[in-house]
Amino acid sequence: MVSALAWVAIGLAVGGVVGSLLPAVPGAALSFAGILVYWWSTGYTDPSPVVLVGFALVAGVAAVVDLAGSAVAVRAGGASPLTAGVALVAGLVLGLVTGPLGFVLGIAGAAFAVEYYRTGEREASGRAALYATVGVLGSAVVQVLLTLSLLVGIVVVVVR
Repeated sequence: MVSALAWVAIGLAVGGVVGSLLPAVPGAALSFAGILVYWWSTGYTDPSPVVLVGFALVAGVAAVVDLAGSAVAVRAGGASPLTAGVALVAGLVLGLVTGPLGFVLGIAGAAFAVEYYRTGEREASGRAALYATVGVLGSAVVQVLLTLSLLVGIVVVVVR
């Protein structure tokens, strides 16, 4: 029989997967919080310390991807650090107002606008916007896969 706290842990891990798709929701932290709830509920015995460290590393990678993925992509497209920062802020603001689509469009639009203002070059600005968009979508996919692996991991630990 699965305990109530095990269900809470699984629910938090599910919330982490969903949160990894939403702007300003720390999906990896939610998933790892669920794992810690379950660990606490077992008297710190299950999962083992080695497995817990593995979960922590996966959650840490997911958090880094969440925080840095789009900024790294904007920089890879040749944009300035200013462009990366403005694009991230614009994406967060629009994402909070309109959801995930606004997040993506805010980043792409801001990357294009700031780079165009800065350089006056349409092609370079378009490249920055494209890299930003691909980076945001790519980091979302990576986050979903990582938080999904945390969910599967905690379900396996609970059910075994």
